[in-house]
Amino acid sequence: MMKDTKDTRQHIVDTGYRLIVSKGFASVGLAEILGAAGVPKGSFYYYFKSKEQFGEEVIKSYFKEYLVWLEEVLRPQTNSAYDRLLNYWQRWIETQSEPACGEQKCLVVKLSAEVSDLSEPMRLALQEGSSKVILRIALCIEEGIADGSITGSNANFTAELLYTMWLGASLLSKLNRHEKPLQRALQATSSLLRGNTLT
Repeated sequence: MMKDTKDTRQHIVDTGYRLIVSKGFASVGLAEILGAAGVPKGSFYYYFKSKEQFGEEVIKSYFKEYLVWLEEVLRPQTNSAYDRLLNYWQRWIETQSEPACGEQKCLVVKLSAEVSDLSEPMRLALQEGSSKVILRIALCIEEGIADGSITGSNANFTAELLYTMWLGASLLSKLNRHEKPLQRALQATSSLLRGNTLT
């Protein structure tokens, strides 16, 4: 019985993610989420105290899966840390550019501006998840400094700078409806990691 309850709760969260990443948090009503999930409307409050708590759980669930995926992408293999990071950012372009599937879009890009002033719990969940992503990127940069594929000394600063740049590039890509800002971010990332001057 407990397994069914957990499965139903996660199903609502997964369905909510797909709708929210497409339409935004405020634009999606509970009736739409529950209708898409095939769950009776009255049962929502059995699983969540409020829509805000539901949104917080969607964010936490997103980052839990994203960090598992990120670990797989950045795990030390035969290729250099630099190559693994460039592969990660290339995958970012594939999922965040305009033609990409909406269900793969970054929830941080979608929700940061929308909910940060509206919900402190959701803002904190976004902040905590983003911090974990930055830490994992920083670890890979440290590995790159050690294997000689990356030039630099402050991995944490570089990781935060890169993540910030990619979030901004994703927003510009949405505004312009093409991936040119993301391609420029990739070029700048390569230059930064190699210690070259940005042009």
